[in-house]
Formats: sequence, C-alpha cells, structure tokens
Amino acid sequence: MNRIERSQKKYEELFLNPQTLDLKDPEFMTQLQRLIFGEVFYVGDLTDRQRELITCSVLTVLQTLPQLKAHLNAALNVGVLPLELKESLYQCAPFIGYPRTLNAVNVLNEVLEDRHISLPLDNQTSIKDEERYEKGLEIQKELYGDEIKDRYRYLPDDVGEALPRFLTEWCFGDCYTRKVLDIPTRELLIFCILTALNASGQLYAHALGNIKVGNSLHTLYYALIQCLPYLGFPCVFNAFNAIKDLAE
Repeated sequence: MNRIERSQKKYEELFLNPQTLDLKDPEFMTQLQRLIFGEVFYVGDLTDRQRELITCSVLTVLQTLPQLKAHLNAALNVGVLPLELKESLYQCAPFIGYPRTLNAVNVLNEVLEDRHISLPLDNQTSIKDEERYEKGLEIQKELYGDEIKDRYRYLPDDVGEALPRFLTEWCFGDCYTRKVLDIPTRELLIFCILTALNASGQLYAHALGNIKVGNSLHTLYYALIQCLPYLGFPCVFNAFNAIKDLAE
C-alpha cells in the first residue's frame, strides 16, 4: 500500500468512518491525514492502543480538547479500556496540574456518557491514605532513587520538607500505585508528557526509568515519532537530544 491507501485504512480503523476532508481546508487536511495516519502510525512496532494512549496524553498537555475528544473515541475503538483512559489522564495531574487535567477528564466523561458507559468507573485505589508516602517511596527509589530530598536542602525547612514529600506522595503514591495501568505504560506516557512540556531536563532520568521497567530505547524513539505531528519538530528534537547519550 502507498501512504494514501495506508492513511485511508488506518483512519477507518481508528474512527470507524471513511476518511473525509474539511471542505474549507481540504489541502491542509490531506497533508495532515496522510502524514499522521499514512506514515507516522506505521513507524515502529507500537500498537494502536499505545499510540492512542500517547496521543491522548499529549493532547491533554496541549489542551486541544476537540482533537482530544476525537482521539479518546479512537482509543476506545482500538480496544483501550475506559479505565485505562481514565488512568492515563489522571496521571497527567502532577505534571500539568489539576485544572488542565480536569478539562481532559470532563471531555472523557462526555465521550463515555455518549457511549452509555456508566460513571463513575470502578475505584482503582490500591493503598490506604496513610500509606501514600511509604508505597510511593518504594516505587520512586526503585526507579529514581531518593536524592531529590537532598536537592532542595537550601530551602526553608518546611518548604524543603514539603516539596519532595509532595512528589513522593502525589506522583508516586497517588498515581503510580493505582490499578489498571502497569508501570511500563505509565512510564512511557510520562516520558511523552514531559516531551510535550519541553521538560528536557527531566527526560534523561525518565528515559532511564523507562529502560529499568522494560521499555526499550527504540520504544522511546517510536513514541517520540508518534508525538511529532502533534508537537512539531522543536519539542521532539529537544527530546531526542536529551536522551542521545543512551544510544552511545
């Protein structure tokens, strides 16, 4: 198949409808669809489920809610579970804050209600509230160590204590311990979230975290290509540059 045929085939698999063009900008939409669905979706061995989880995470960071709604539907169409989508959005909160995360969650709720899926979904909490620090620290130390608590010793005592504790309790205790999404999937999506935020200083550590939990360097490369049409070249080049030493 050429890229035109691949684009048409992939679009129908994702959106369950024949490919259509915006009548006001048909040439631009042709360019977009053939690149994303005819080329990018065929680079590497990521599954369509992984690709749509990555895309939804990136669009959540960008707050492009109409496109997010379309890809949330596509994710469900290719077999992503409603709970998996919920968890992938919830874990954006430590990186982009609650307001933007809530915007995305509200869009997902609309999609689920349109499909007559009852809300709320099943509770995915796996630990007690008083265990957040202990359980979060176990995961954090295994992946990244606990040196962050020393990095902020220059701060006043209460701030220097609170900042690393919030990271451990919120990011690792509240999010990583939840069910449905496994740690390799969480790490891959977080790597893409950080790419979308252009957080180059944190990408190397999270690339190492990905490798520790079994994601290959090639998987990270393919994920960055998946991000490209949504983020553009500068962000993606920065991400590749941030992890280039891992290839040596």
